[in-house]
Amino acid sequence: MDADVWDFRPELHVGPEAGVTGFRVEASDGRIGKVAEAVYEPGAAYIVVDTGPWILGASFLLPAGTVDRVDRRAGVVGLDLTRNDVSTSPPYDPRTTPGDLAYLHQLQDHYRRTS
Repeated sequence: MDADVWDFRPELHVGPEAGVTGFRVEASDGRIGKVAEAVYEPGAAYIVVDTGPWILGASFLLPAGTVDRVDRRAGVVGLDLTRNDVSTSPPYDPRTTPGDLAYLHQLQDHYRRTS
């Protein structure tokens, strides 16, 4: 994973004009859901993944740096994470995050350890 987990990798050409909202999300070991929301702010970019039935409708905030591939034709975002990496990440609460800096630091530390 890149040192800065809060930016999309430049070679993926992801941004507001070429977004990924609605794309299917696949971890290295299988599908985990779809992109419910994407934020493209430099240094603060992330996706929110709705897992649907995989984890009883839970959502996860994933730093943009965890995205390692985008297939626009198939509508797929790939992660350099396993399903377990995602399911054991700090809980996401849309009412308090991503504005909670302590949460963002905890999340960043979690994903740096999984790389």
